[in-house]
Amino acid sequence: MTSERTRTRLIQRIRQQGIQSTTVLERIGQVPRHLFVDEAIASRAYEDSSLPIGNSQTISQPYIVARMTEALLASGPVKQVLEIGTGSGYQTAILAPLVQRIYTIERIGSLLRQARQRFQQLQLKNIRTRHGDGARGWSDYAPFDGILLTAAPSEIPAALLEQLRPGGRMILPVGPPEQQTLQCLTRTAEGYEQQTLEPVRFVPMLTGISR
Repeated sequence: MTSERTRTRLIQRIRQQGIQSTTVLERIGQVPRHLFVDEAIASRAYEDSSLPIGNSQTISQPYIVARMTEALLASGPVKQVLEIGTGSGYQTAILAPLVQRIYTIERIGSLLRQARQRFQQLQLKNIRTRHGDGARGWSDYAPFDGILLTAAPSEIPAALLEQLRPGGRMILPVGPPEQQTLQCLTRTAEGYEQQTLEPVRFVPMLTGISR
């Protein structure tokens, strides 16, 4: 299940789908994805598919995690990143060694507690977590060089746009479940440049918090 051959097959498949960053591909191979899912489905951890993690949430498909990570880092080194939707913590763990600091927010308390344990187990020490409503961002530590959303709002939250540093990038899915696209926004002196990357399917972004 966790053999090097199994992980190598996953990396090869992701590369075939167009991921070019050696750094991102190596990181996908390094992170033990089976730690981020329930033991009952751990045998499927290295499939290139999303999997349920409870609370009507999912761990994202490895290709999509790689795609979002590559897009976030495409313009050069990134220091401070805000992640909306910690979930299992898998995307956070992939990104952590590639940036200086991650601030990650999760609205479901039980998921966040599990993610914190995984970060500790993997000795990831540059992650700051918060139980809260991600739509509001985390203004105490703004502006951010990068913002990444792992759930899809119907439209881009204004509060998050305001917390993006000039020159910074936001990577997020947008739209209703049947018509979502992955977007890359870059903040410029005049406003924002927006690029559509590809069709995706994420859980919807919800407001408020849950235990």
